[in-house]
Amino acid sequence: MWAKINIVFGFLWLASKEIGNCSRNHINIIISAVNTILASPIEYLKGVGPLRADMLKKELEVFTFNDLLQHYPIRHIDKTKVSKISDINFQTEYIQVAGRLMQFDVIGEKRARRLVAQIKDATGILELTWFQGINWVQKSLYVGSDYLVFGKTTYFNGKAQMVHPEIEVFIPTKMGGAAFLEPVYPSTEKLKARGLNGRQLAKFTYTLLQQLTPNDLPENIPASVLKDLKLLGRYEAIAGIHFPTSELHFKKAMERLKFEEFFIAQIRLQLVRLQRNTISKGVVFEKVGSNFNDFYQHYLPFALTGAQKRVIKEIRQDTARGKQMNRLLQGDVGSGKTIVALLSMLLAADNGYQSALMAPTEILAQQHYQSLTSLLKEMPVEIALLTGSTKTAERRRILKGLQEDTIHFVVGTHAIIEDKVQFKNLGLVIVDEQHRFGVAQRARLWTKAVVPPHVLVMTATPIPRTLAMTAYGDLEYSVMDELPPGRIPITTVHRNEMARASVMGFVKEEIAKGRQAYFIYPLIEESEKLSYEDLMQGYEQVKSFFPEPNYLISMVHGRQPSDQKETNMQRFVQGNTQIMVSTTVIEVGVNVPNASVMVIESAEKFGLSQLHQLRGRVGRGSEKSFCILLTGSKASKEAKERINIMCATNDGFKIAEKDLEMRGPGDIEGTRQSGALNFKLASIVNDKGLLEKAKEKAEKIVEQDLYLDSTENAMLKNYLSSQQLKHGWSKIS
Repeated sequence: MWAKINIVFGFLWLASKEIGNCSRNHINIIISAVNTILASPIEYLKGVGPLRADMLKKELEVFTFNDLLQHYPIRHIDKTKVSKISDINFQTEYIQVAGRLMQFDVIGEKRARRLVAQIKDATGILELTWFQGINWVQKSLYVGSDYLVFGKTTYFNGKAQMVHPEIEVFIPTKMGGAAFLEPVYPSTEKLKARGLNGRQLAKFTYTLLQQLTPNDLPENIPASVLKDLKLLGRYEAIAGIHFPTSELHFKKAMERLKFEEFFIAQIRLQLVRLQRNTISKGVVFEKVGSNFNDFYQHYLPFALTGAQKRVIKEIRQDTARGKQMNRLLQGDVGSGKTIVALLSMLLAADNGYQSALMAPTEILAQQHYQSLTSLLKEMPVEIALLTGSTKTAERRRILKGLQEDTIHFVVGTHAIIEDKVQFKNLGLVIVDEQHRFGVAQRARLWTKAVVPPHVLVMTATPIPRTLAMTAYGDLEYSVMDELPPGRIPITTVHRNEMARASVMGFVKEEIAKGRQAYFIYPLIEESEKLSYEDLMQGYEQVKSFFPEPNYLISMVHGRQPSDQKETNMQRFVQGNTQIMVSTTVIEVGVNVPNASVMVIESAEKFGLSQLHQLRGRVGRGSEKSFCILLTGSKASKEAKERINIMCATNDGFKIAEKDLEMRGPGDIEGTRQSGALNFKLASIVNDKGLLEKAKEKAEKIVEQDLYLDSTENAMLKNYLSSQQLKHGWSKIS
């Protein structure tokens, strides 16, 4: 979206403003912040050298001293504790034992070659195995010597073993006394095979911390915030997360660094939003005119919900202030986003501006066009549909009408962004199901006007609040959490394969009432061929229960040519077939009010949000609707939990929250590209309280000091500047 592009330009603008306005001394401060000891290449750290540095760069992307500091431990182990080998069982994960090396042998050849050793204490024998670095290990270990061994235990042929353990000569005097929390770092098998295990990484980190002072890790959170939230200083927190003096020290260090990640991200988002509002120009919709008022008073088919009225008011305020609107509108399936879009377009028309509504598929574009045409049939507004299927003569007429401003609204697919499509006065762009379009595709629409048009992006996929605060935090944000009156909740039930006959009988009863039904099959990306075979088998199975000519069936899937897919879809939309057999291509945008049953086959293979989107294809009319989740007998615990959630609620926002909890933000569609979720420690699922505090503090700081010019915010400003101006010189070959 345009806002994402603005992030880049916003920071470049901020950096240039700082350099232009700063004194020579201030510029030197910024430059020195970039060129601290932390920017030193990792090979210059004592004990590393070129060869080990090369491995660290390739395996862990540790290029500089700072990268090593931010390679955080995954846990801490009390390394003063030595367990007995007999204590190992199937529940044991990491353990430390001490014993005498009894023997080691090289077994197998070539790729199957491995080194197997045995270590013995008074209670038993533990097998140690190495698959890499065998020659190095053989030269380093001596049969008959005592060793301290630490690692993760696994079982092979019923016997406990450690693969690539950390091993060192056992010195009993090092054990006992006060607890010593040693960090355990994420590593790789290649590093371990070269002696760069977690313990060696800890030594490097300890060596680096010994060289540093608090001045080398300047504070980036204002003192008032640190004091108010009782947070550790940055230097103490960094030291504490690697080498804590106690469990409490580690907890406080973790809290500080998680807050820092959230706080810096929120400061950046707030700066982009407020700076854009300060400097970006937008067309002004000065009035609410006859088009809006006539439609609202005479042709609106139903009373607006409170949520719809609130969102329209927000859009009205945005478009009247002379700044470009960038607003995300999310509303659950059936919440009435189309009416909001239409009223926004009428507002644009009242002020002499054209509007474009872009949808990801021809089916959805056609449905929007048909819906808007029906609603506007008594209004003096010209609307056109532009897709890849538009005939040449009609396309020529539409292009001419857009250039001459005789066409006020255009609805279409990617065809709208083609260079030949030019507007005389584009003032509003609406993008439906915005995650289906790439950033560059959306941005091409913004360039079709001298002053960037207002932007409204809509999604029917509910976004959890914490995700919205991070991935979409630079956008103004509207939520429609209220369904229009008269909508009957969908009844969702779970049935297993054994109940198929009764499910089919129920579908027949609904069809006998004049209703229509969907049968949806999963699309398994790893095996498109297998998916196709499953779909065809499913199609034949449905036909056996619903034989022609009594029943007519449409089938839609990704392998079909576009024209065949459109034809089959339209047959179902127009009621010429009673049953639609499909993959998830119908997940978004198909509106068939007469469809009252959704049967989802192998429902255990779908994610929560996808199940909710599919369910939203029914329940769009005035009749009672049903969603039947069919599963096999071997559904996982997580799959069963998803099914139970679907049966328990129709609330898309509750489902989205659960989906985020179960899958994590990295797997939610569309969030990876945002770049706003790259947190090393913080979690928007588990650390909601810290995120709320960070957002609150960031908003207050930026509202009071937009350019961070105050003395208290100077270190924060320098930190942001150093992050923007910093070049990864050590990464350039």
